[in-house]
Amino acid sequence: MRLLIQIPCYNEAATLPATLADLPRRVDGFDEVEVVVIDDGSSDGTAEVARAQGVKHVVRFAANRGLAAAFKAGLEKALDLDADVIVNTDADNQYPGSAIPALVRPILDGAADLVVGVRNIEAIDHFSPGKKKLQRMGSWVVRRFAGLKVEDTTSGFRAISRRAALRLNVLTRYTYTLETLIQAGRENLAVATVPITINAKTRESRLIRSTPGYVWRSAIAILRMYVTYEPMRALGSVGAALFAVGALIGLRFLYYYVTQGGQGHVQSLILAAVLLIIGFQVGVLGILADLSATNRRLLEELLVRARGRREDDRH
Repeated sequence: MRLLIQIPCYNEAATLPATLADLPRRVDGFDEVEVVVIDDGSSDGTAEVARAQGVKHVVRFAANRGLAAAFKAGLEKALDLDADVIVNTDADNQYPGSAIPALVRPILDGAADLVVGVRNIEAIDHFSPGKKKLQRMGSWVVRRFAGLKVEDTTSGFRAISRRAALRLNVLTRYTYTLETLIQAGRENLAVATVPITINAKTRESRLIRSTPGYVWRSAIAILRMYVTYEPMRALGSVGAALFAVGALIGLRFLYYYVTQGGQGHVQSLILAAVLLIIGFQVGVLGILADLSATNRRLLEELLVRARGRREDDRH
């Protein structure tokens, strides 16, 4: 059994040595524990620091491509290295390496495909009240959408089985945390949580530079994922609502047309026609998007099978 610990990095030369030193070199249930560092176009020599610290597997981007791309590249590299379980952690040493054995235990026991290390958000002193509230709201939205009981959906401290890693496809560019949970829920993967503490803060968040910006980008990401994974429900609901409002306005016009001898209210007729046409078009768009989503799911299944065949050929 092989455990790969992946660390996405962007200009983390100052914090990476402490993060690496905190990682366990042996974990019960595994014959090997190795580290993969993904340098997301850093300009401070992060890749060189990783190699100097003894990391054998370093993936380096020529330019900064974002956290989601780095996470995805780490998964691909870990799979290529025949990882049985993959742990993702942050390079700022937020998550304690000592919690990794507990994080991977549900996967080793066959109880989970993906395990999330859940922080006690209320106990984190450097989180502002507004940020704590946003974390709770965001987690509630994702739980409702994914159908999972995960209290800390933005935690990046995760253990992923090989089976789950083969099925996860990160499409967003901002962050992987929300999308992977939504995918896990849609793929009926077993998701477990493990309570964790966190280490002392070493730097400001690079992902959350401002609260309004974080709220906006997270809302857009959730909306995009909702339309991507549930297009008929999303677009069909909008189309049905517009069509219903148009129909009501049309009925109002007919009422006045009959009771007042066909005089006036032409604006209502025009508005009703516009809403009915738009509602119908959005509904048709929902049907087409749903067909496209079905095609995407078939392609994802083919991709999983192709990965499986590639592994069989390698072994």
